[in-house]
Amino acid sequence: MNLYEIAVRTENNESYLLENYRGNVLLIVNTASKCGFTKQFTQLEELFQKYKDKGFIVLGFPSDQFKQEFQSSEEAAQFCRLDYGVTFPMHELVKVNGENAHPLFQHLTSESKGFLGQAIKWNFTKFLVDREGNVIKRYAPIDTPFVAEKEIVQLL
Repeated sequence: MNLYEIAVRTENNESYLLENYRGNVLLIVNTASKCGFTKQFTQLEELFQKYKDKGFIVLGFPSDQFKQEFQSSEEAAQFCRLDYGVTFPMHELVKVNGENAHPLFQHLTSESKGFLGQAIKWNFTKFLVDREGNVIKRYAPIDTPFVAEKEIVQLL
């Protein structure tokens, strides 16, 4: 399965294929509203605004796997939109690890091993995907979104 064949759901439970983003550079992030890294929403939004007209999109996927997220997709999205001004697409709550991990995160982790192997160790792990759907790089939660800017610009 390639990235573009994966179906995801928006915060409003609307399903679509990632095929919609073919030809764009993506930064896919597992987010959490009650995490020490939550302030990264500001930088994610800044990067999105700066490069969206050149074909760059941030995709946020809230996860409560680390017990730092609201219990609904709507609450999570409302929080990041109201508190951080997020305008990039937010999605349903997903699991990012284990046998019940969302197919997107199964794909992303199998394509890019992190410090602890394939498993995502915390919120705000970021995956940079090129215009052809290839996972180019994985950034740790402690890496601010701006760390990815040089690679984003190169891919655009």
